[in-house]
Amino acid sequence: MSRRLVSMGSCLSSIAILVTLVAATAAAAEDESLRPGSGLDLKGVPYKIVYESLRTSDGKENWELILIDADGSNPVNLTNTPDVGEIYPHASPDGTKICFEGEEGSGRNKVRSMYFMNLDGSGRTKVAPNARQACWSPDGGTIAYLRGEYDRYTIQDYATKGVYFYDVKTGQSKPHVGEAKLYHLYNLCWSPDGKWFIATVHGGMGFDHAVLSFPATGVATADDVKITDLSPCSVTGCRPDFSPDGKRITWGMTDWDLGVADFDASLGTPKATNVRKIVSCDKEHEVYHTDFSPDGKYIAFSYGPEANEMGAGLAPGWNICVTDLSGKWVQITQDGNHNKEPDWVAVQN
Repeated sequence: MSRRLVSMGSCLSSIAILVTLVAATAAAAEDESLRPGSGLDLKGVPYKIVYESLRTSDGKENWELILIDADGSNPVNLTNTPDVGEIYPHASPDGTKICFEGEEGSGRNKVRSMYFMNLDGSGRTKVAPNARQACWSPDGGTIAYLRGEYDRYTIQDYATKGVYFYDVKTGQSKPHVGEAKLYHLYNLCWSPDGKWFIATVHGGMGFDHAVLSFPATGVATADDVKITDLSPCSVTGCRPDFSPDGKRITWGMTDWDLGVADFDASLGTPKATNVRKIVSCDKEHEVYHTDFSPDGKYIAFSYGPEANEMGAGLAPGWNICVTDLSGKWVQITQDGNHNKEPDWVAVQN
């Protein structure tokens, strides 16, 4: 064999090795992008985050609401109630109050009801029994919630029937004008202009599984409640949330991807455009429960190993993460105590 052929063989081998190294480096880089990083500095972010977490006290497990700074520091247990499990927290727009679901009783006598309280845990007030998935009006004077579909307790988050409005001052509730046609909804979210709801539907209202928008106010009869399916706009998945200016939404596109899109209802029919993926994780984990920060610059979400985490389900190893809008994300809790359903709190540190 000539020296030239030997040289060519060595060159080809070197190229093959180089290609393999480049491919491996690219795969490693891709893998890094699917895991929380450390390049996002949240110490200067002036807001807090509240989330649900499964805690153990005297050998007994119980859901509690935990308040932390944006970088995960200074955790405070807001509830400390061994006989009541608190889940699904949502902070009022001014950050002074939190509404949540409270699970009380056991066995066949267990019930899930809606409450709200002051940010420090005081002033706990029942909104409605057998209710769930609440959100605040833009002015913080009203809590919208979903009634339970069945009298008997169930952890199915979509077992709901009807949307109701609770007046914080009077303590009175009234149904949405389209109450009879709104069922099997979950993750209700109120637009900052007060005009629209977005929510997920599961097996109801003629849909299998979809993200819907419908009027929150300004309608006189049930026939005026026009329901818009955002699936044709490529908004498929679940658990949507509005940005603080109402011009964007975020949601779970799949079990592994979180999305952001522009939202516009100025012409009377809501639509979503500029749909893009913002966070992805590897297939051994899941990401859920997105929520925009009060300044619209960040999104908090839950992340952890595959789990049956919905409806206060267990999610061992789950933690709270934060991403900026470029997709750079970081894990801010480390204990893995089934931490999920984060919600930003507009209160200065």
